Amino acid sequence: MGRLDEKIVIVTGAASGIGAATARRVAAEGAHTVVADLDPDGAKAVTEEIRAAGGSAMTVAVDLGDIDSVRAMVAAAVETYGGLDVLHNNAAATRLAARQDLAVTEADPAVWDDTMRINLRGTMVAIQAAVPHLIARGGGSIINTSSGAGLAGDLRNPAYGASKAALINLTQYVATQYGKQGVRCNAVAPGFIVTPASSGSAHAGIRDAMLRHHLTPRLGRPEDVAAAVVFLASDESAFITGHTLRVDGGLLAHQPYVADLRDA
Repeated sequence: MGRLDEKIVIVTGAASGIGAATARRVAAEGAHTVVADLDPDGAKAVTEEIRAAGGSAMTVAVDLGDIDSVRAMVAAAVETYGGLDVLHNNAAATRLAARQDLAVTEADPAVWDDTMRINLRGTMVAIQAAVPHLIARGGGSIINTSSGAGLAGDLRNPAYGASKAALINLTQYVATQYGKQGVRCNAVAPGFIVTPASSGSAHAGIRDAMLRHHLTPRLGRPEDVAAAVVFLASDESAFITGHTLRVDGGLLAHQPYVADLRDA
């Protein structure tokens, strides 16, 4: 018996990284998995991998910046599988964060608008579309992917960080407004997660610095976040809502001088 047997689960941003790991994991736990992403070819590859392993999955192309596209994603899940039990809002405007999200005094307001439109409004629209279907099934779980960037300041990516902080607050609002109808809403806040994008030689110095400040002997992996999402999606977390779970190896749990003292 899987922890999510026969649950219908949408995972956005599921073509790679955390989203792909989560889609694989929820499918392995018995869920009918909607693999949603702006990259339909990448999402299709994950879907085929799930099916080859004996799981149930379908691919949906979605653009979080397009309201109609987000609503169509939820409608496709309900039409294909007959309802919805779990929504994992994982996708984000990572390309904007990597290339155009400049320091506040240099920031382009258009980049801020695009970041908020995708990361925040897109998540809100997905929740808006999903909640009636969750209630119709007697309740369900929404998990939003925030970030350590939404919990602490940095020298870069203020728009991304602000959008992720807003997701934490949105999580609490959704939990408050729909909890009595059986809908739980939580967030995960990943720290530095090693993905193909962050494993190149250009990121070696950042990885080394991050590892010094982690309380764990290794950096995070997409599968670490996927495990937390499965917990929050399952009935094991039935009494947890409005919570943000840091999945960061203790990165934000200590005083900043700890790494220096430990290495002294």
